[in-house]
Amino acid sequence: MKHSFVRFLIVGVINTLVGLSVIYLLLHAAEVSYWLATFLGNAVGACVSYVLNRMFTFKSSSPVAGSMVRFAIVILLCYFIAYYAGIRIADWAFSAIIPLPKHFAKDAAVLIGTGLYTVLNYAGQKRFVFTESSSSGKAGTMTRE
Repeated sequence: MKHSFVRFLIVGVINTLVGLSVIYLLLHAAEVSYWLATFLGNAVGACVSYVLNRMFTFKSSSPVAGSMVRFAIVILLCYFIAYYAGIRIADWAFSAIIPLPKHFAKDAAVLIGTGLYTVLNYAGQKRFVFTESSSSGKAGTMTRE
């Protein structure tokens, strides 16, 4: 597996299963709000993601402290952008074009947000967190495969 995106997707499947399990458990079993459930589920998935992406996806040797701060920033930005867009798109779709009960919109929003989050997160992790030159203090430099 030469390409980091393939490895990222494998890690993504693992942390997505963990994160979505937490999200849906909180949404449906604990009846927690959309924002709290998605935030907590993503926090758990992010912990799994950091460890696996550092070791397996990007094989990074950058200092943990610096990469962890950049990781948290990227995760939070991706989270708010993706899940805000997800809820907006789902609300619009369920009110304008899809003839299903509106209560399905939250579940659809989670899936839409998850897809957007994956794409944004990969770009951020590759470009800003686990770069080859991040250990020398030059975050933001792309590496070649």
